[in-house]
Amino acid sequence: MKEIQDIDLSNLPKELKLILQIINIENDAGQINNKYFIDIDWELFLDLVRHHRIYPLVYSKLNKLDEKLIPLYVSQALYREYKENTFQMLNLSGEMERVSKLFTENNIRLLYLKGPAIADAIYGDISLRTSKDIDILIPITDLKKAEDLLLNCGYEKEESLNKSNKRKWWSHHVSYYHPRKKIEIEIHWRLYRPPANEPSFDDLWARKRISTLTSFPVYFFGKEDLFFYLVTHGANHGWFRLRWLADIDQIMRKRDITMVNNLLPKNRYRDILIGQALILTSQLFETPIHEEDLPLAKEKRSRNLAKLAILYIIEMGRVYNKKSLKDSELIKYNVNSSFSKMSILKRSFYIKFYQYSVKTRIQKFFYIMRVLNPTYEDVKTLRLPKPLYFLYFPLRPFLIFWRKTRKS
Repeated sequence: MKEIQDIDLSNLPKELKLILQIINIENDAGQINNKYFIDIDWELFLDLVRHHRIYPLVYSKLNKLDEKLIPLYVSQALYREYKENTFQMLNLSGEMERVSKLFTENNIRLLYLKGPAIADAIYGDISLRTSKDIDILIPITDLKKAEDLLLNCGYEKEESLNKSNKRKWWSHHVSYYHPRKKIEIEIHWRLYRPPANEPSFDDLWARKRISTLTSFPVYFFGKEDLFFYLVTHGANHGWFRLRWLADIDQIMRKRDITMVNNLLPKNRYRDILIGQALILTSQLFETPIHEEDLPLAKEKRSRNLAKLAILYIIEMGRVYNKKSLKDSELIKYNVNSSFSKMSILKRSFYIKFYQYSVKTRIQKFFYIMRVLNPTYEDVKTLRLPKPLYFLYFPLRPFLIFWRKTRKS
C-alpha cells in the first residue's frame, strides 16, 4: 500500500507520537519502545492530550505501561482529567434524559449529535470520550417551541447568534447555556452550514437508534448516518482534534456498519472524505483498512487531503499550545519539523488551502465570495473615498496579503 504509506509523519511532535503509541497499545501488546520516551517535554505532552481531548483514552492505557516511564505528576494529572470527565459525562447523561423527556412531551422529535449517547455507542463506556456540551438536531419548524422550552427551564440564549436574518441563514445552530447547571446545549436545525447537501430530518429519524444509557428513550443517529456525520465534521475541521479520528478508529475496528462504499447513494464528495479518514486513522491509529475499502483510501484527492490534514493537525496543536511563541522559538515545539520552521504567512496559506480544498464546488464558490467581500479591516488598511469603495473588491486579496506580511 505504497499510496497510503507515503504520508509524511516526521513533522509530528515527538510528544504527539508518544501519545499515539500509548493509545495504540492493544490488550495483548508488549511495551512501547523506550526511544519514544527520550527527551519528552511532559508539559507539552499534557497540553496536547488536553487539546486533542484524548486524555481519557491515554489514561485508560497507563496500566499497560511501566510506571517508571511516565512521571508521577503526569499520571496524576491524567487521572484528575479522567475523573472530572467521567463526572461531566454523567451530568450530561442526566440532562440528556431530562431534555428528551421535555421535548417528547411537547411533540418535538430530537436526535443527539454529540454527548454521552454517542460515547456509549462508539466506545461502550462514556468515560472514554469527552464532551463539553450537548448537540441536538430538530426540525426547523420546531425551533421556536424548543427555544421557549429551554428558556423556561433556566437556559439563556447566546445572543451573538441570529442578530440578523443574514446571520441566521448562514448559521445552522444556536447555543443555550444554563448558568446554574453549567451545561450548554446547541440546537441544530441543519447538520452543516449552507449550502450543503444533507439528508432530511425525516430520513435521519427513520434510521435512528435508541440509547441504552437512560430509562426514558433517547434517540441518536443510525450507524451509517453517525459515521458519515463524524467523518464530515472531522474533515471540515481539519481533524485538528484527534478525538474525532479516535472515533473513526473505534467504528472501523468494530466493523459493525455496512460496507463503507455502500453507506448511502453514490456520492463522490462523501467517498473522498471517507478515504481521507481511512488514511489518517491507518497512519495515526494503525486502523486496519479492509480490502473492500482500499479503493477509497487510494483516491488521489483523499491522499492529498490527508497530507494537508497532517499539517493542519500540527499547526492547530501549535496554535493551541504555543500562541505566544515567535517563529524562532517554534523549534522547541518540534525540533525536526520543517513545517514549524515555515513563516507564519506560509503556514497560514496551508491552513486556508486546506479549508478551501475540503469543500464541495458550490461551497468553494461561496467561500471565494466571502473572501472577496470587503471587511472593516480592509477599510482600516486602506482609506478610500466612498465613490471608490467598489475598488475594495479587486483590492481585497492584496490587502489581506499586506496585513499577513506585516504580521509575519
